[in-house]
Amino acid sequence: MDLTRLLSLPPATRRQLASALGQRLLQAALVALLVGTLCFFMTRMLPGDMAYRIAAGRYGYDMVTTEAALAVRAELGLDQPWFMALSQWWSRLLHLDLGVSQVTALPVLVEITHQLGPTLRLSFLAMVLSLLVGPTLGVLAGLHPGGWLDRTTLAVSVLLRALPSFLLGLVLVLLFSVQLGALPAAGHTDHGGILLPALTLALGLAAVSCRVARDAMVQVRGSEYFAFALTKGLTPAQALLRHGVRNVAAPVTAYLGVQLVMLVEGVVLVETIFAWPGIGHALVHAIFGRDVPMIQGTALVLGLLFVLFNALVDAACAFIDPRRRP
Repeated sequence: MDLTRLLSLPPATRRQLASALGQRLLQAALVALLVGTLCFFMTRMLPGDMAYRIAAGRYGYDMVTTEAALAVRAELGLDQPWFMALSQWWSRLLHLDLGVSQVTALPVLVEITHQLGPTLRLSFLAMVLSLLVGPTLGVLAGLHPGGWLDRTTLAVSVLLRALPSFLLGLVLVLLFSVQLGALPAAGHTDHGGILLPALTLALGLAAVSCRVARDAMVQVRGSEYFAFALTKGLTPAQALLRHGVRNVAAPVTAYLGVQLVMLVEGVVLVETIFAWPGIGHALVHAIFGRDVPMIQGTALVLGLLFVLFNALVDAACAFIDPRRRP
Protein backbone atom coordinates (compact mmCIF):
# COMPACT_ATOMS: atom_id res chain seq x y z
CA MET A 1 0.00 0.00 0.00
CA ASP A 2 1.55 3.31 -1.11
CA LEU A 3 1.50 6.51 0.93
CA THR A 4 -1.17 8.21 -1.21
CA ARG A 5 -3.57 5.31 -0.82
CA LEU A 6 -2.81 5.09 2.88
CA LEU A 7 -3.63 8.76 3.41
CA SER A 8 -6.87 8.35 1.47
CA LEU A 9 -8.17 5.79 3.94
CA PRO A 10 -10.76 6.87 6.52
CA PRO A 11 -9.26 8.16 9.81
CA ALA A 12 -10.69 5.21 11.76
CA THR A 13 -9.01 2.74 9.40
CA ARG A 14 -5.68 4.57 9.64
CA ARG A 15 -5.89 4.48 13.43
CA GLN A 16 -6.58 0.75 13.37
CA LEU A 17 -3.62 0.13 11.05
CA ALA A 18 -1.35 2.28 13.22
CA SER A 19 -2.55 0.44 16.33
CA ALA A 20 -1.89 -2.96 14.71
CA LEU A 21 1.59 -1.86 13.61
CA GLY A 22 2.36 -0.49 17.07
CA GLN A 23 1.26 -3.75 18.70
CA ARG A 24 3.55 -5.75 16.42
CA LEU A 25 6.51 -3.46 17.11
CA LEU A 26 5.89 -3.69 20.85
CA GLN A 27 5.61 -7.47 20.57
CA ALA A 28 8.91 -7.61 18.67
CA ALA A 29 10.63 -5.48 21.34
CA LEU A 30 9.30 -7.65 24.16
CA VAL A 31 10.32 -10.82 22.32
CA ALA A 32 13.83 -9.47 21.82
CA LEU A 33 14.21 -8.51 25.47
CA LEU A 34 12.65 -11.67 26.90
CA VAL A 35 14.37 -14.17 24.58
CA GLY A 36 17.82 -12.64 25.05
CA THR A 37 17.47 -12.46 28.83
CA LEU A 38 16.20 -16.02 29.18
CA CYS A 39 18.98 -17.34 26.93
CA PHE A 40 21.53 -15.52 29.07
CA PHE A 41 20.36 -17.07 32.34
CA MET A 42 19.73 -20.56 30.93
CA THR A 43 23.20 -20.66 29.38
CA ARG A 44 24.79 -19.63 32.67
CA MET A 45 22.89 -22.38 34.50
CA LEU A 46 24.20 -25.14 32.22
CA PRO A 47 26.64 -27.52 33.90
CA GLY A 48 30.33 -27.23 33.16
CA ASP A 49 32.85 -24.42 33.02
CA MET A 50 32.04 -21.84 30.34
CA ALA A 51 35.71 -20.98 29.80
CA TYR A 52 36.63 -24.60 29.07
CA ARG A 53 33.64 -25.00 26.73
CA ILE A 54 34.49 -21.86 24.78
CA ALA A 55 38.16 -22.86 24.59
CA ALA A 56 37.10 -26.28 23.30
CA GLY A 57 35.00 -24.60 20.63
CA ARG A 58 37.96 -22.50 19.57
CA TYR A 59 40.82 -24.99 19.67
CA GLY A 60 39.14 -28.41 19.81
CA TYR A 61 38.56 -30.66 22.81
CA ASP A 62 41.95 -32.35 22.46
CA MET A 63 43.82 -29.04 22.60
CA VAL A 64 42.13 -27.52 25.65
CA THR A 65 44.45 -26.78 28.57
CA THR A 66 44.01 -24.96 31.85
CA GLU A 67 46.10 -22.11 30.52
CA ALA A 68 43.87 -21.78 27.44
CA ALA A 69 40.73 -21.74 29.60
CA LEU A 70 42.21 -19.10 31.92
CA ALA A 71 43.16 -16.97 28.91
CA VAL A 72 39.62 -17.22 27.56
CA ARG A 73 38.18 -16.34 30.97
CA ALA A 74 40.35 -13.25 31.22
CA GLU A 75 39.74 -12.19 27.60
CA LEU A 76 35.96 -12.43 27.77
CA GLY A 77 35.56 -11.25 31.36
CA LEU A 78 33.68 -14.34 32.43
CA ASP A 79 34.45 -13.59 36.07
CA GLN A 80 32.49 -10.35 36.08
CA PRO A 81 29.08 -10.31 37.83
CA TRP A 82 26.16 -11.57 35.80
CA PHE A 83 24.25 -8.30 35.98
CA MET A 84 27.13 -6.42 34.36
CA ALA A 85 27.31 -8.87 31.47
CA LEU A 86 23.53 -8.73 31.01
CA SER A 87 23.41 -4.93 31.13
CA GLN A 88 26.16 -4.80 28.50
CA TRP A 89 24.08 -7.02 26.19
CA TRP A 90 21.00 -4.85 26.76
CA SER A 91 23.05 -1.77 25.91
CA ARG A 92 24.33 -3.33 22.69
CA LEU A 93 20.82 -4.44 21.77
CA LEU A 94 19.56 -0.86 22.04
CA HIS A 95 22.21 0.04 19.46
CA LEU A 96 21.17 -2.93 17.25
CA ASP A 97 24.49 -4.65 17.98
CA LEU A 98 24.30 -8.38 18.70
CA GLY A 99 27.93 -8.58 19.76
CA VAL A 100 30.75 -10.88 18.70
CA SER A 101 30.86 -14.67 18.77
CA GLN A 102 33.01 -15.89 21.65
CA VAL A 103 34.17 -18.87 19.58
CA THR A 104 34.75 -17.57 16.06
CA ALA A 105 35.41 -13.89 16.99
CA LEU A 106 33.14 -12.85 14.11
CA PRO A 107 30.20 -10.46 14.54
CA VAL A 108 27.06 -12.37 15.45
CA LEU A 109 25.09 -10.45 12.82
CA VAL A 110 27.51 -11.61 10.11
CA GLU A 111 27.22 -15.23 11.25
CA ILE A 112 23.43 -15.07 11.34
CA THR A 113 23.20 -13.37 7.95
CA HIS A 114 25.25 -16.21 6.47
CA GLN A 115 23.10 -18.92 8.10
CA LEU A 116 19.66 -17.37 7.74
CA GLY A 117 19.39 -17.97 3.98
CA PRO A 118 19.52 -21.80 4.17
CA THR A 119 17.00 -21.79 7.02
CA LEU A 120 14.56 -19.61 5.08
CA ARG A 121 14.90 -21.82 1.98
CA LEU A 122 14.29 -24.95 4.03
CA SER A 123 11.32 -23.42 5.88
CA PHE A 124 9.77 -22.06 2.68
CA LEU A 125 10.03 -25.40 0.86
CA ALA A 126 8.63 -27.26 3.88
CA MET A 127 5.67 -24.87 4.13
CA VAL A 128 4.93 -25.13 0.39
CA LEU A 129 5.04 -28.95 0.49
CA SER A 130 2.80 -29.06 3.56
CA LEU A 131 0.23 -26.73 1.96
CA LEU A 132 0.21 -28.76 -1.24
CA VAL A 133 -0.33 -32.05 0.57
CA GLY A 134 -2.26 -31.32 3.77
CA PRO A 135 -5.14 -29.02 2.71
CA THR A 136 -5.62 -30.90 -0.58
CA LEU A 137 -6.15 -34.22 1.18
CA GLY A 138 -8.19 -32.48 3.88
CA VAL A 139 -10.61 -30.98 1.35
CA LEU A 140 -11.02 -34.33 -0.42
CA ALA A 141 -11.63 -36.06 2.93
CA GLY A 142 -14.11 -33.38 4.00
CA LEU A 143 -16.18 -33.87 0.86
CA HIS A 144 -16.94 -37.44 2.02
CA PRO A 145 -16.76 -37.43 5.85
CA GLY A 146 -16.56 -40.90 7.29
CA GLY A 147 -15.29 -42.34 4.02
CA TRP A 148 -12.16 -44.39 3.50
CA LEU A 149 -10.04 -41.34 2.67
CA ASP A 150 -11.26 -39.52 5.78
CA ARG A 151 -10.42 -42.47 8.01
CA THR A 152 -7.05 -43.02 6.33
CA THR A 153 -5.95 -39.38 6.61
CA LEU A 154 -7.02 -39.34 10.25
CA ALA A 155 -4.88 -42.38 11.05
CA VAL A 156 -1.88 -41.06 9.11
CA SER A 157 -2.21 -37.61 10.71
CA VAL A 158 -2.26 -39.08 14.21
CA LEU A 159 0.77 -41.22 13.40
CA LEU A 160 2.77 -38.33 11.95
CA ARG A 161 2.00 -36.03 14.88
CA ALA A 162 2.94 -38.78 17.35
CA LEU A 163 6.36 -39.26 15.75
CA PRO A 164 9.00 -36.77 16.90
CA SER A 165 10.64 -34.91 14.04
CA PHE A 166 14.04 -36.50 14.66
CA LEU A 167 12.53 -40.00 14.52
CA LEU A 168 10.54 -39.18 11.38
CA GLY A 169 13.72 -37.85 9.79
CA LEU A 170 15.60 -41.05 10.58
CA VAL A 171 12.79 -43.13 9.09
CA LEU A 172 12.94 -41.08 5.88
CA VAL A 173 16.73 -41.47 5.74
CA LEU A 174 16.42 -45.25 6.07
CA LEU A 175 13.79 -45.35 3.35
CA PHE A 176 15.02 -42.88 0.73
CA SER A 177 18.79 -42.92 1.38
CA VAL A 178 19.65 -46.37 2.69
CA GLN A 179 17.05 -48.56 1.00
CA LEU A 180 16.31 -46.68 -2.23
CA GLY A 181 19.49 -44.62 -2.56
CA ALA A 182 17.43 -41.84 -4.11
CA LEU A 183 18.39 -38.90 -1.89
CA PRO A 184 21.47 -37.91 0.13
CA ALA A 185 21.18 -38.63 3.84
CA ALA A 186 22.67 -35.30 4.96
CA GLY A 187 24.62 -32.28 3.86
CA HIS A 188 23.89 -29.43 1.49
CA THR A 189 26.35 -29.81 -1.39
CA ASP A 190 24.01 -32.08 -3.37
CA HIS A 191 21.01 -30.42 -5.04
CA GLY A 192 18.69 -32.98 -3.46
CA GLY A 193 20.06 -32.44 0.03
CA ILE A 194 17.22 -30.11 0.96
CA LEU A 195 14.44 -32.55 0.10
CA LEU A 196 14.64 -34.91 3.08
CA PRO A 197 14.81 -32.21 5.78
CA ALA A 198 12.04 -30.26 4.02
CA LEU A 199 9.91 -33.40 3.76
CA THR A 200 10.50 -34.17 7.44
CA LEU A 201 9.17 -30.75 8.42
CA ALA A 202 6.40 -30.75 5.82
CA LEU A 203 4.83 -34.06 6.86
CA GLY A 204 4.39 -32.94 10.44
CA LEU A 205 2.83 -29.65 9.32
CA ALA A 206 0.62 -31.33 6.70
CA ALA A 207 -0.74 -33.74 9.30
CA VAL A 208 -2.30 -30.82 11.18
CA SER A 209 -3.36 -28.66 8.22
CA CYS A 210 -5.05 -31.72 6.69
CA ARG A 211 -7.43 -32.05 9.64
CA VAL A 212 -8.05 -28.30 9.82
CA ALA A 213 -8.95 -28.24 6.12
CA ARG A 214 -11.10 -31.35 6.53
CA ASP A 215 -13.15 -29.84 9.38
CA ALA A 216 -13.53 -26.57 7.46
CA MET A 217 -14.68 -28.45 4.36
CA VAL A 218 -17.29 -30.36 6.37
CA GLN A 219 -18.69 -27.05 7.62
CA VAL A 220 -18.70 -25.56 4.12
CA ARG A 221 -20.33 -28.67 2.68
CA GLY A 222 -23.15 -28.43 5.24
CA SER A 223 -23.67 -24.68 4.82
CA GLU A 224 -26.70 -23.08 3.18
CA TYR A 225 -24.70 -21.13 0.61
CA PHE A 226 -23.00 -24.30 -0.63
CA ALA A 227 -26.37 -26.07 -0.91
CA PHE A 228 -27.82 -23.06 -2.76
CA ALA A 229 -24.89 -23.14 -5.21
CA LEU A 230 -25.79 -26.74 -6.04
CA THR A 231 -29.50 -26.00 -6.41
CA LYS A 232 -28.86 -23.22 -8.93
CA GLY A 233 -27.14 -25.69 -11.25
CA LEU A 234 -23.46 -25.66 -10.32
CA THR A 235 -21.64 -28.97 -10.25
CA PRO A 236 -19.97 -29.97 -6.95
CA ALA A 237 -16.57 -29.11 -8.45
CA GLN A 238 -17.77 -25.66 -9.55
CA ALA A 239 -19.37 -24.99 -6.19
CA LEU A 240 -16.17 -26.01 -4.47
CA LEU A 241 -13.99 -23.74 -6.60
CA ARG A 242 -16.32 -20.72 -6.42
CA HIS A 243 -17.64 -20.92 -2.87
CA GLY A 244 -15.69 -23.56 -0.98
CA VAL A 245 -11.97 -23.00 -1.51
CA ARG A 246 -11.87 -19.47 -0.13
CA ASN A 247 -13.91 -20.38 2.94
CA VAL A 248 -11.67 -23.38 3.59
CA ALA A 249 -8.54 -21.29 3.05
CA ALA A 250 -9.44 -18.82 5.82
CA PRO A 251 -9.09 -21.23 8.81
CA VAL A 252 -6.12 -23.00 7.19
CA THR A 253 -4.31 -19.68 6.78
CA ALA A 254 -5.20 -18.63 10.32
CA TYR A 255 -3.76 -21.88 11.65
CA LEU A 256 -0.43 -21.12 9.96
CA GLY A 257 0.39 -18.95 12.96
CA VAL A 258 0.27 -22.03 15.19
CA GLN A 259 2.21 -24.07 12.65
CA LEU A 260 5.01 -21.51 12.69
CA VAL A 261 5.75 -22.53 16.29
CA MET A 262 6.06 -26.13 15.17
CA LEU A 263 8.22 -25.03 12.24
CA VAL A 264 10.64 -23.06 14.43
CA GLU A 265 10.91 -25.97 16.87
CA GLY A 266 11.39 -28.48 14.07
CA VAL A 267 14.04 -26.44 12.24
CA VAL A 268 16.45 -26.68 15.19
CA LEU A 269 16.23 -30.48 15.36
CA VAL A 270 15.95 -31.22 11.64
CA GLU A 271 18.87 -29.01 10.65
CA THR A 272 21.02 -30.75 13.24
CA ILE A 273 20.00 -34.24 12.07
CA PHE A 274 20.62 -33.52 8.38
CA ALA A 275 23.68 -31.25 8.90
CA TRP A 276 21.87 -28.44 7.16
CA PRO A 277 23.89 -25.21 7.59
CA GLY A 278 21.09 -23.04 8.95
CA ILE A 279 20.42 -20.96 12.00
CA GLY A 280 18.98 -23.90 13.98
CA HIS A 281 22.14 -25.94 13.42
CA ALA A 282 24.22 -22.92 14.51
CA LEU A 283 22.12 -22.56 17.67
CA VAL A 284 22.83 -26.14 18.73
CA HIS A 285 26.58 -25.70 18.19
CA ALA A 286 26.50 -22.40 20.09
CA ILE A 287 24.83 -24.12 23.05
CA PHE A 288 27.50 -26.82 23.14
CA GLY A 289 30.20 -24.14 22.95
CA ARG A 290 28.53 -21.86 25.54
CA ASP A 291 28.71 -19.07 22.97
CA VAL A 292 26.29 -16.75 24.77
CA PRO A 293 26.17 -13.90 22.19
CA MET A 294 25.55 -16.41 19.41
CA ILE A 295 22.81 -18.17 21.41
CA GLN A 296 21.12 -14.87 22.18
CA GLY A 297 21.41 -13.66 18.59
CA THR A 298 20.07 -16.81 16.92
CA ALA A 299 17.22 -17.22 19.40
CA LEU A 300 16.40 -13.53 18.99
CA VAL A 301 16.23 -13.81 15.20
CA LEU A 302 14.04 -16.92 15.42
CA GLY A 303 11.69 -15.07 17.78
CA LEU A 304 11.51 -12.00 15.55
CA LEU A 305 10.88 -14.17 12.49
CA PHE A 306 7.97 -15.70 14.36
CA VAL A 307 6.52 -12.22 15.01
CA LEU A 308 7.03 -11.21 11.37
CA PHE A 309 5.46 -14.36 9.96
CA ASN A 310 2.46 -14.00 12.27
CA ALA A 311 1.96 -10.47 11.00
CA LEU A 312 2.05 -11.80 7.43
CA VAL A 313 -0.48 -14.49 8.37
CA ASP A 314 -2.82 -11.83 9.80
CA ALA A 315 -2.49 -9.82 6.58
CA ALA A 316 -3.24 -12.93 4.49
CA CYS A 317 -6.30 -13.70 6.61
CA ALA A 318 -7.56 -10.14 6.11
CA PHE A 319 -7.08 -10.51 2.35
CA ILE A 320 -8.96 -13.82 2.21
CA ASP A 321 -11.75 -12.82 4.62
CA PRO A 322 -12.91 -9.20 4.10
CA ARG A 323 -14.67 -9.26 7.47
CA ARG A 324 -11.28 -9.24 9.21
CA ARG A 325 -10.04 -6.14 7.43
CA PRO A 326 -9.70 -2.96 9.50
